Amino acid sequence: MRTTSVGIFKVATTGPGDVSGLMAMIGSGAIDPKSILAILGKTEGNGGVNDFTREYAVAALCTALAPQLGLTPYEVERRIAFVMSGGTEGVLSPHITVFTRREAERPAGLTGKRLSIGMAHTRDFLPEELGRSAQITETAKAVKAAMADAGILEPADVHFVQIKCPLLTSERVAAATARGNKTATTSSYSSMAYSRGASALGVAVALGEISSDVHDEDVLRRYDLFSKVASTSSGIELMHNVVIVLGNSASSASAFEIGHAVMGDAIDAPAVVSALNSVGLGVAPQTSADRALVNIFAKAEASPDGSVRGFRHTMLEDTDISSTRHARAAVGGLIAGLAGTGAVYVSGGAEHQGPAGGGPVAVIARLSD
Repeated sequence: MRTTSVGIFKVATTGPGDVSGLMAMIGSGAIDPKSILAILGKTEGNGGVNDFTREYAVAALCTALAPQLGLTPYEVERRIAFVMSGGTEGVLSPHITVFTRREAERPAGLTGKRLSIGMAHTRDFLPEELGRSAQITETAKAVKAAMADAGILEPADVHFVQIKCPLLTSERVAAATARGNKTATTSSYSSMAYSRGASALGVAVALGEISSDVHDEDVLRRYDLFSKVASTSSGIELMHNVVIVLGNSASSASAFEIGHAVMGDAIDAPAVVSALNSVGLGVAPQTSADRALVNIFAKAEASPDGSVRGFRHTMLEDTDISSTRHARAAVGGLIAGLAGTGAVYVSGGAEHQGPAGGGPVAVIARLSD
């Protein structure tokens, strides 16, 4: 098994098209553009079907990186995994997290497993396959491929699986109808949840968190079926799933470690503290002499039963603001207060990603050695 070293760089952005921070780091030699494997970002759109800040951000990054790599922007998008999560409500701060990977020798004396990253793609889906068993099955295959790419052998060493998945548009629904097929829903907004949910169930199947005996009718209905490490985000800009696996591996020579916990609901502060503790950190201000917080990645959603710990919430009944925006703001504020920074990655819509109303939270720390 080859040994790799992962690098992580968190870069603030002034807008969806701002690539200046990344290009400055490339210009200084801090980042080798040829080593970039994935870029995860928070953009300040609405996170909905018409959130074109995600596509804008990806286009800007691809255009900027193309001459650096000697590729076309289209080829850059096929080479690097881009996952842009729209919505920076409340104190959430727009930023990108750049993951690099290169071949490296594991230093003598380096102990324990270190952060590793792997990537894989599913095939393109037909519109009628979104939110259904085909998406679950293909995602499970891609998760296993990404684990192999990362050199992660055990499911227990996987701490976060980030997926970018498609959604339905009226044109895509019409195309399925023209072939005599029905889609899981005709609503573009609802299709985001179906796609996120099926993708998350694919992660759960791949990691053995649930049985592979999952059916179309289980999506968005069997909320007792979920993954503790899945984070899925829907977008209009693709028709396949992009899968990024983050975990710890004995074949990694990186200076980072990742851990996770699962929030039971949107105000589960102890779970966030547990995630911080899992990588040797505490709540802000960070006091560890040999470790530093890099970033936190979490999912958030409005509890589907309309309550949090016995008290009614109104997130699902607000016709002015989407429930996903409410959830990102609430969970983002909670995590930011404990982490000491608003530059954290909190994504809305946690269907089958942790228990209903909750979600996974992963923390990456840099080790001084």
